[in-house]
Amino acid sequence: MNERLGPLAPEIILAASATALLLAGSWLPRRRQWIIPLLSTAACLAALAVTAFTSAGAATVDFGTSYVVDVATNTVRVIATAATVAVIGLGARPLRAHPRETEFYVLLQLSALGTITLAGAGDLLMLFAAYLLASVPGYALAGLTADDRGTEAALKYYLMGALFSVIMLAGITLLDGAGHATSYPALRAALPAGPHGVAAVGVVAVAGGLLFKCGAVPAHFWVPDVTEGTSIPVATFVTTVPKLGGFAALIRLLATAIPAATVDWPLLVAITAAVTMTLGNLAAFFQASVRRLLAYSAISQAGYLLMAVAVAARSGIAVRSLLFYLLAYAATNVAAFAVAAALPHARVLGDYRGLAARHPALAAVLVVSLLGLVGTPPAGVFVGKLEVFTAAIDGGFGWLAGLAAVNTVASLFYYLRWLAPVFRPPPTAGPAGAAEVTGAAEAVGVVGAAGVLQPGGRWAAATAYAAGAASLVAGLGGAILLPLVTGHLAG
Repeated sequence: MNERLGPLAPEIILAASATALLLAGSWLPRRRQWIIPLLSTAACLAALAVTAFTSAGAATVDFGTSYVVDVATNTVRVIATAATVAVIGLGARPLRAHPRETEFYVLLQLSALGTITLAGAGDLLMLFAAYLLASVPGYALAGLTADDRGTEAALKYYLMGALFSVIMLAGITLLDGAGHATSYPALRAALPAGPHGVAAVGVVAVAGGLLFKCGAVPAHFWVPDVTEGTSIPVATFVTTVPKLGGFAALIRLLATAIPAATVDWPLLVAITAAVTMTLGNLAAFFQASVRRLLAYSAISQAGYLLMAVAVAARSGIAVRSLLFYLLAYAATNVAAFAVAAALPHARVLGDYRGLAARHPALAAVLVVSLLGLVGTPPAGVFVGKLEVFTAAIDGGFGWLAGLAAVNTVASLFYYLRWLAPVFRPPPTAGPAGAAEVTGAAEAVGVVGAAGVLQPGGRWAAATAYAAGAASLVAGLGGAILLPLVTGHLAG
């Protein structure tokens, strides 16, 4: 057994620090709980830095074939930890002096750890353990506010997650029965000789569980309710971070363990992608709630990302395009939610009237992030969509690329519905003018918007690690740690 802990250093840092923070928060007096988000941020940045310095090495497989550390795992490490730091910044002020302040940051780290482990899982049992680690802390986060809306959101999130976790476990059992193994390489070798019907049902069930993490059809129902019912930092997290592990795990499982000749999963994923992107766009068209609009936007983006999964076995650029798109989407989605976090009283589109006159920096971030979600050049999502569309055509799904192009143009409608009030004359009084703009949220939005507009070469460097990770360490560390300290001193 190749039981090496060195390649797992980022995961060990997150796990050990989460445990230490939970113990520290239990003993620290209430007036000193502000130390916990600082330490949590430092732990995430440490994991990010270790990834930056170790990712240039060759891919490794550890603990048998259970855990793979390669380009996909390292990319998810970078994006997940950076996005978690951003969410810490968004939650620093709203969660200050909250009775569950420490638990919030510990749960964030544990869910991020589960997301990373999902991306590296090379065995069905490891996959399910990672799924639970990524999911259970999220259920608790959704209900952390303990009000009626938060409780309802947490209950819906938990029930949907429990349903799909049982379905996923049943699928793992079927695949183990069909292939007499749980290791991905062993399954790929054994499944062609096993019963194809059993294997097909198993693949659908396991994929269903991962689609829940991705927020894609048919496991998408929780996304709008949780996004609207929970706090904005948690909504940012659950629509961004778990999606990273879900897609990385899905493409690794299908491309590595399931022969397309045994189960025609490329067509199944392509149809799921088409339904997901179309349903997400149609549901977002006439949404007045800012959070529900962003939730349905996240569902439609999941459809575009599934295009790369559909051609994982047919196109050589599928994995690269998926990872690139995930990086661009994470920065763009966090920037959009940061604007909502900076203006917590602006809950509907009309509340943003006059934002350009009152808060021009936030208006600029909103314009960049929303047009970035559409895929307008030079935003990172534009390059990501271009690569995903190219991979789809290269993999023989030209019809899917055409449908995605139509959906992309159609999505411009509801994003512009949000932007239109921003440039209208400001009202004499209203949420956009009365809301207090928090420094940390604004800083997160500015850093995210800067990431959205990174040219392709810099984005490629970010996914290729050292330069991009170092830039994320410096930018996010300065943007989050400084407002946290100054905010505490001012308070």
